[in-house]
Amino acid sequence: MPAMTQSATQPLPFMKMHGLGNDFVIIDARAQPVDLPPRLIQAIAHRNFGVGFDQLAVIAPGQDGADAHLIFYNADGSTSAACGNATRCIARHLMTETGRDALTLTTERGTLYAREAGNGLTSVNMGQPQLRWDEIPLAHEMDTLRLPIEGEPTATGMGNPHCTFFVEDAEAVDLETRGAAIEHHPLYPQRTNVQFASLIGPDHLRMRVWERGVGPTLASGSSSCATAVAAARRGLTGRKVTIELDGGTLQIDWRDDGVWMTGPTMHVFSGQFTPDFLKSVG
Repeated sequence: MPAMTQSATQPLPFMKMHGLGNDFVIIDARAQPVDLPPRLIQAIAHRNFGVGFDQLAVIAPGQDGADAHLIFYNADGSTSAACGNATRCIARHLMTETGRDALTLTTERGTLYAREAGNGLTSVNMGQPQLRWDEIPLAHEMDTLRLPIEGEPTATGMGNPHCTFFVEDAEAVDLETRGAAIEHHPLYPQRTNVQFASLIGPDHLRMRVWERGVGPTLASGSSSCATAVAAARRGLTGRKVTIELDGGTLQIDWRDDGVWMTGPTMHVFSGQFTPDFLKSVG
């Protein structure tokens, strides 16, 4: 992770973007590194006293020939190796900035490839899923297809851990109660994202998401990828699926070169955090 040394005496520019209501504060640190201690991230995340977001993403200078390096933070100040919708949002911003239709981005998850998909859509290859217990990771060796948890969910890694339940009706699930409990399940030493998905048609899923370190979200790219992989492994769908989330629709395609995710993005506004706000956080 690059050094971050932005002064609290100067305003800090940012963008507010979202992918299907999965919303992000994005800070461009390519020209000027920034200081983002957990307490500042938590303050920015507050939807009354800050701006509010599901994740905060930093665009850092590219590494090893990549166009940019991305760093992701959850609303509680913890880091995440992957954030699919934020990656698509940033890819769209950088493609608009450069006039290019394809980019290479690096993350803690690894190297990701983004491209223009037409009709205002952006595609990102989120890489190959992690299917072994120690890659996800889980607490000890077990079959990741059906975990020894009530409901027999499937575990998948997409650079971050996921736990997917297939249920009759995703709408009927008490997301707040069940999601919070499963996030901290002892089988997941790094906590987990939690999904509840229902098959609503051939290769068509309805999904709701509890995001690790955040809570309920309107959409999640990495969760959508994990759910598509889990559904294909369990024989519920093929490897190319449509996923309906609370905030809209994503297309997921598990190919030989990785899991491709395609959907819309939106740059809502640009602004700046004032020196007074930055100083108030301490």
